[in-house]
Amino acid sequence: MPELPEIDHLRQSLEPLLVGSVVCRVKLTRPDIVRTGRSRRPDARVRRSSLLMGERIERLVRHGKELAIVSRGGASVCVHLGMSGQLWHCPPGERLRRRDHVHCVWHLAKEGAGRGRLVFRDPRRFGGLWCYASFDDLKASRWTRLGPDALRIDTRTLRKVLAGTRRSIKATLLDQGVLAGIGNIYADEILFAAGIHPQSGASLLPPDRYRRLANEIRRVLTEALESGGSTIRDYVDGRGMAGSYALRHRVYGRAGRPCTACGQELRGITEAQRATVLCPGCQDLFL
Repeated sequence: MPELPEIDHLRQSLEPLLVGSVVCRVKLTRPDIVRTGRSRRPDARVRRSSLLMGERIERLVRHGKELAIVSRGGASVCVHLGMSGQLWHCPPGERLRRRDHVHCVWHLAKEGAGRGRLVFRDPRRFGGLWCYASFDDLKASRWTRLGPDALRIDTRTLRKVLAGTRRSIKATLLDQGVLAGIGNIYADEILFAAGIHPQSGASLLPPDRYRRLANEIRRVLTEALESGGSTIRDYVDGRGMAGSYALRHRVYGRAGRPCTACGQELRGITEAQRATVLCPGCQDLFL
């Protein structure tokens, strides 16, 4: 599943292509991927106006792993890519590079000229679109359930959100209600960089490790963002480009191979019901 670096790079790649454009037509082929307002069920009778029909796009906003397309009038669409979702821009005059599993297409215009199409594709349909009358409604209905954004976390806030839990540090980092944006890939990479065993108690770290952990969260996510994210399978940015950070993974997907820091064999375990890779020599266990 795309995590914070992938979604923020997606935002950056789409902003210059979308901001200022007017949505002049919407083609929705799968209404069951759309939810409106506070409803948790798909809206089979969703109106095109809920999907920004006739609105001018003013900005793109990310929180955690979710991206909001916000119009000048306030109407907003929250995009969640799920496991296999893609959101890309098709320039004017070009054919869609993939037509299968395309669920929504926004036709764009600016100052009388065509600006191409914005395409939402999701083969496995674990993602979706959430429509709100205003950005404030989106935040109140959906994003208040998320924790602070991981890219901006500081030591004090991190200690506060981790305090009191009996869960492991990896299970806690994966909880979007605690800290928004980190998934399985970056949890492994961050914990390795911070020298913390994934099974360590989240509230049992020494004070200096909270500081180190907060620093590594920001550093790893920033480096991944600057590399365009990690393309393991389906992820592409708004221009259809894959990310290159997977080439720099130090533990994720490398179980059985030597540690890049100490040479010991990396160990694969299951933690928080997720495949987890760690270095027994570099990561300390705090219980």
